[in-house]
Amino acid sequence: MALTTAPNPTPRATDTVRARADRRGPGGARRREGLAGYVFLSPWLVGLMAITAIPMLLSLYLSFTSYDVLTPWSEVEWVGLDNYRRMFTDDPSFWHAVRVTLSFALIAVPLKLAAALGVALLLNRTWRGVGLFRGLFYLPSLLGGSVALAIVWVNMFNRDGAFNSLLSLVGIEGRPWVNDPDWALETLMVLAIWQFGAPMVIFLAGLKQVPTELYEAAAVDGAGPVRQFLRITLPMLSPVIFFNLVLETINGFQGFTSAFVLSNGTGGPVDSTLMYTLNLYIKGFVELEMGYASAMAWVFLLAIALITIVLFRTGRFWVHYSDEEDR
Repeated sequence: MALTTAPNPTPRATDTVRARADRRGPGGARRREGLAGYVFLSPWLVGLMAITAIPMLLSLYLSFTSYDVLTPWSEVEWVGLDNYRRMFTDDPSFWHAVRVTLSFALIAVPLKLAAALGVALLLNRTWRGVGLFRGLFYLPSLLGGSVALAIVWVNMFNRDGAFNSLLSLVGIEGRPWVNDPDWALETLMVLAIWQFGAPMVIFLAGLKQVPTELYEAAAVDGAGPVRQFLRITLPMLSPVIFFNLVLETINGFQGFTSAFVLSNGTGGPVDSTLMYTLNLYIKGFVELEMGYASAMAWVFLLAIALITIVLFRTGRFWVHYSDEEDR
């Protein structure tokens, strides 16, 4: 029986097979995976461009123009830096809104973090029902900056509200807190502080990571609860404190809904609740100065970015990371 052998493939056929193998090899698989990744990312990329990037660039352009929403695009007037010059030199409401916002953030944010940390320390236990209390304390944060919550808060602190009813039980005469220029902003601060659930949960997670051996060693050395808190808890929680501080500072400067509802969109009474974002809204959507409002928005963005940079720069002096010794 004669044996036959298959003919050797021609060089051209060999090159074709190799080319197909290359296309189907690891490089081709990576390209297909990359293409699939971009396909799945395409909704997010479209949203980023259509909802965020393009509107931001458009608002940057409008900040150098005199534009209102009723003016056709063909009639937009370029004014250069006039909006920024007016903002810093010829608009008292701008600086008043800056003062109100700074007062709100500088008071409400530290008190909110202190309340969150204090409750987290109380709830960092294993006794029965602690999970229910954690959920109840977190519940206000789920409501967030909702309009319904702001309406309820206004009704609680008006002259006939629940807060004055409680004061009358102990013989204290109430007042129309939300209509009093001396107290209207403070009621918004109390609302912001009451919503401490989100940072509280983050503090709880940080407390769970503190080694119990540190407290046991400190107790053996005679350190009491206060000394343990100052020497162990705070240093070990400093990264978590820093994280909450950055987030809550940004949120504090962005307060809008409660001030809008309390003042019916005017910043009253007597501009006592005229937050920066509310003033920006009034300029853009009430007075229809969209170009000027865009300039205010960009100044606001740069201010928050500067504050964040300052927090990160100063954080290196007081934030302690447990793995620093290993670096």
